[in-house]
Amino acid sequence: MLHELTARRAAVALALAMTAVAPAMAQIPRQDPKTCKGQAEIKPLEPLQVRTDKGVSSFQVEIADSEMEREYGLMCRRSLSADRGMLFLFPKATPQMFWMRNTLIPLDIVYIGADGRVVSISRNVQPLDESGAPSAGPAKFVLELAAGRAAQIGLLPGDRVLHRAMPRG
Repeated sequence: MLHELTARRAAVALALAMTAVAPAMAQIPRQDPKTCKGQAEIKPLEPLQVRTDKGVSSFQVEIADSEMEREYGLMCRRSLSADRGMLFLFPKATPQMFWMRNTLIPLDIVYIGADGRVVSISRNVQPLDESGAPSAGPAKFVLELAAGRAAQIGLLPGDRVLHRAMPRG
């Protein structure tokens, strides 16, 4: 019975997340990958650290904190360095769903709770895949890294992400 209730809650959360994503997907047209144009790099870059059992890894991240910046994310980018990423800041922790419309590079998508701890990771999400990569629970922050980086640094759910927007602890 408890498992059924948990499964139902997860299904409802996923449906709500998809509802939130659907309007954004409809507003952003698909582009030809050869001529794709996204937003320019968001500056200034900010430091972010990830603590895992392997140690601390440092990144310089773009901050996507407006609705438009979050919608466009890393669309049309042709590369992402191993020490770079994009951190999405949301007003509150909710189930999240990311998709790869017009995204030309594979990504690891790291869902982070309001406490700064990793909720779940969608690894090696493929370019142009619009099926959606959902979080396994409420996330207030989402970190996009080059595909494979999460595995390289040993990132797992429960690990700590450190950034000015997250609580210290």
